[in-house]
Amino acid sequence: MVYTPVESSNDFLSVTPVENSSEFLNTSPKKKSNNETGLAPLLLTVLELIRQLMEAQIIRRMEEDLLSESDLERTAESLQKLEEQILNLCQIFDIDPADLNINLGEFGTLLPASGSYYPGETGSRPSILELLDRLLNTGIVVDGEIDIGVAQLDLIHAKLRLVLTSKPI
Repeated sequence: MVYTPVESSNDFLSVTPVENSSEFLNTSPKKKSNNETGLAPLLLTVLELIRQLMEAQIIRRMEEDLLSESDLERTAESLQKLEEQILNLCQIFDIDPADLNINLGEFGTLLPASGSYYPGETGSRPSILELLDRLLNTGIVVDGEIDIGVAQLDLIHAKLRLVLTSKPI
């Protein structure tokens, strides 16, 4: 069964079932592995990475006393709702939330093991989330140029300047 988003004034995301959906998603009624379920696991993994990054930044700001009580309450409630929606989508797409973490071999895992990371503390084998959190906390500037062409004729010129930080600029 496939679920499609519907608009609702109070919910972050509501879904309704669509009948005869196995043709729509190219799935059969039997359970398929995550490799065969399409983009849902990847998208939910990216959402979980972003959710955990936001949570780490909120913890950093809370410890630096940069959030008021009302800010803290709003952010905690929003993150809780986002986590509930991710878990709900995992249930809809028949994905185990533990499968949202990706092992990147020598680079480690995308997300830290549950309860193993606290912002500002260093671990012996940091996850990609921990490295991104540190980059956001300190800031990074990426500057580059790309020229794409044919027969020694530049056809596309791209300049990139990216500032990535959690601090106001």
